Amino acid sequence: MARMKQEYNPNRAPIRKRRPVIYIVCEGKETEIKYFRHFRTRNCLVDIIPIRSKHKAAEPLVRHAKDMVKPASYFPKDGDRIWCVFDRDSNTNEMLSKANSVAQASGYGIAYSNPCFEYWFLLHFADHIGYVGDADEVLRLLREDGRIPGYEKNKDIFYELFERQALALSRAGKRVKQLYGDGLVILSRESNPCTTVYELVEYLNRQSK
Repeated sequence: MARMKQEYNPNRAPIRKRRPVIYIVCEGKETEIKYFRHFRTRNCLVDIIPIRSKHKAAEPLVRHAKDMVKPASYFPKDGDRIWCVFDRDSNTNEMLSKANSVAQASGYGIAYSNPCFEYWFLLHFADHIGYVGDADEVLRLLREDGRIPGYEKNKDIFYELFERQALALSRAGKRVKQLYGDGLVILSRESNPCTTVYELVEYLNRQSK
């Protein structure tokens, strides 16, 4: 039997287009979660997923990122996107390279920080491009010169950074361009200091408009 043509009903409510969801899979327990949750807006749906401890190294984190997202909720064809956020930590160059390969093959974004996520915070206050030994040194630099007095890891300082965000975006992008010009691989131990968190922030800002 031929299917009857459905008559047009001007009173029928139009079907709403589903808004894309940005899934941020991160190794951090609190700092990254507290920061990125501020990007949740009416137009920007953000779901932040802390990775399980056994997957914290860069390559396992990226490889299992999709497993952390509920399959019934992830629709890349509708604009959903997964971003993986991780630091240098004890990752080797081989591990970082594999993580990058998996991300490219899967269509994921990567927000990498060397040596740590707080370097992104530091760029809001200073165009610091000198070598930074470890996370403790970054935290010390954040406390210096009245930047964030008494700053401790996992503290929510989003609003203290917000007015300086444009500066940080510019500085981070300039630093990555400089490293590329020097022939260095961004996802490596040698790219100290750098962060590609700015790419994720720019992406989130675009979705919020």
